[in-house]
Amino acid sequence: MPSFTDQIGRTIVLPHFPRRIISLVPSQTELLFNLGLDEQVVGITKFCIHPASWFRSKPRIGGTKAIDPARIDALQPDLIIANKEENDRQQVEALAARYQVWVSDVKTLSDALTMIRSVGALTGKEAEAGELANEIDARFSILPTPPKTSPAAYLIWYKPWMAVGSDTFIHQMLRYCGFDNAFGDRDRYPQIDTSDLNELTGILDLTILLSSEPYPFRQRHIDEIHKTLPNAAILQVDGELFSWYGSRLLHAPAYFRQLRERSSTPPPPEIPTL
Repeated sequence: MPSFTDQIGRTIVLPHFPRRIISLVPSQTELLFNLGLDEQVVGITKFCIHPASWFRSKPRIGGTKAIDPARIDALQPDLIIANKEENDRQQVEALAARYQVWVSDVKTLSDALTMIRSVGALTGKEAEAGELANEIDARFSILPTPPKTSPAAYLIWYKPWMAVGSDTFIHQMLRYCGFDNAFGDRDRYPQIDTSDLNELTGILDLTILLSSEPYPFRQRHIDEIHKTLPNAAILQVDGELFSWYGSRLLHAPAYFRQLRERSSTPPPPEIPTL
């Protein structure tokens, strides 16, 4: 029987291409849709919002870190697709004791392309996944290298403030976007406070990026940051295009190109008061 090794080094055995797939990862759910696996996917999470038709119609098995085992048992999957970062380790290990669970671990674009091709091989969509991965790779390859990088802090949460550090997929996407991560000397997703923001005041050309997910930043958050960092540019950005490592990567290079233009365009001059 065919065996497959996942991205954390575990091997699973599939006697045939899966007919009942559960996805525990939003970006990989969208990938399965783009690979044409509508009939095979029988369960998704409540955060799997793309495609909208699946979000409305597919059974939901809980959240990415709060899986309902009873719902999974009722669906009797022959393959579960999970992710090392996005899912709870204990829950995934419990599922792996009863089902074939393939776990991705994506920190770089190369990891993402490998994941896409691997999911294609798992599901009988190897040709389609190969074409998709090749197209994503091509679009990133022609993304012009910026003449210089500018410092940026990418924020993902409030109370407490949390940022993106090194050893993350977003960290590498910031590089492709032309930014140098201001918290790149910290690991993963550091919690920061006002003193950390104050340390950024001396950085020239600083940009603060407020992600659209997982926290819904609003104007009041922009105002709060502006009080501490009055000279920083503050942009609200599409978090899916920085963190979703499936088929949505097709659209990331064009978005990064637009974002470079936004961040490099100086604000209009103030009209003097007469």
